[in-house]
Amino acid sequence: VSRGRAGWNVVTTANASAAANFGVPNHPDPAERYRRADEFLQVALKLWDSWEDDAIVGDKVAPRFVDPAKIHAIDHSGTYFDVAGPLEVPRSPQGHPVLFQAGSSEPGKDLAARYAEAIFTAQPTLEEARDFYRDVKARVRRYGRNPDQVHVLPGLSTIIGGTEAEARERQREFEELTVPDYGLEQLSAIVGFTVTRDDLDRKLSFPTEDPADTFIKSRLALVKRLVETEDLTVRELLLRLSSGRGHRLFAGTPEQVADTIEEWFTTGAADGFNLIPPALPASLADFVDHVVPELQRRKIFREEYTGSTLRGHLGLDRPANRFSADTDAPVSAAS
Repeated sequence: VSRGRAGWNVVTTANASAAANFGVPNHPDPAERYRRADEFLQVALKLWDSWEDDAIVGDKVAPRFVDPAKIHAIDHSGTYFDVAGPLEVPRSPQGHPVLFQAGSSEPGKDLAARYAEAIFTAQPTLEEARDFYRDVKARVRRYGRNPDQVHVLPGLSTIIGGTEAEARERQREFEELTVPDYGLEQLSAIVGFTVTRDDLDRKLSFPTEDPADTFIKSRLALVKRLVETEDLTVRELLLRLSSGRGHRLFAGTPEQVADTIEEWFTTGAADGFNLIPPALPASLADFVDHVVPELQRRKIFREEYTGSTLRGHLGLDRPANRFSADTDAPVSAAS
């Protein structure tokens, strides 16, 4: 339908209420969620390959619509899924949707290394971003995949002004719009214990051991790092989380925003960025109108598209079809 412009965010939900909507009485622990996700991905990838690229003949005279020999059952039988296949629709123009993955926990990074083609991650500082980048790229290499075909995309929230002072004032105005009660509820879910208005002007204290039912392990680790490295009170922490959700937050002029993007891009911290505009559509329009031209001037952002699919725009190879007779090389984990 999208002519090859679709992506799939391969992320396991940490929301326990979701389990009840899928016939699962208890929310699986993170390890089982990732095992299930792994097999789910195996099934989806096989189904996307179940039609070879030239399966549709389209011969009205014969008449012959498809070549049955080029449509394959997948006969998957596993721990969580039994799927015969084939899929009901032909293969996508881009082979299969681009696999995005969002998760910075150990099992999350491992799943990304096996399957993801783009990785969305929360890295508030340059050094943390570089460490994550090196770690994930090394894991990708260990799985026999090309690290250049897996893009690391940290989240980036920008507040742009004509001057740095103007940008800081805009940031202050955004922060004044935050609703503490909502933030406290979200923070309580992340840390696994109740945080109230009485705690707003205190530094958050964590138990010795992480609670077993905490929201997302990687988000808990992020919150701990923010509290410890920036010595934040709960009120200040809520402002940090509300403005950039724990991702890289930067307020400044278009040139300053371009500076930080260029530094992260050229020093092994990012292959690109996932933009998180603090306000829509104004913040996104500011970025497009003022930052993109500066990046183009520096020759680090394209001036025109070079492909017609999302995969092509990202510079990713089209995956080989595992069933095609002319497939010379083994199909990679992400294919």
